[in-house]
Amino acid sequence: MLDITKDIQSLTAVRRRSGDFMKLLRKSKRPVVLTVNGKAAAVVQDAEAYQRLLNAAAFAGAEEGVRRRDWRTPRNAGSGRPGSF
Repeated sequence: MLDITKDIQSLTAVRRRSGDFMKLLRKSKRPVVLTVNGKAAAVVQDAEAYQRLLNAAAFAGAEEGVRRRDWRTPRNAGSGRPGSF
């Protein structure tokens, strides 16, 4: 979850302290919003945390596909006849 008191940084500040910023990303495992002229411009995240996010999204997508799956084969799809298993 984003903590607006800690997880929003100006791009200028990140450029000045890039090493410290990378340590913060690795330690917190949370995304950080980077701002330019006070407006959100990008979101950055530790690579390991991002991979977990991708895995969770893929798993959620697979579950959604199973829930919505049309159990008819493409050959019979739309015919109202059940497909073969």
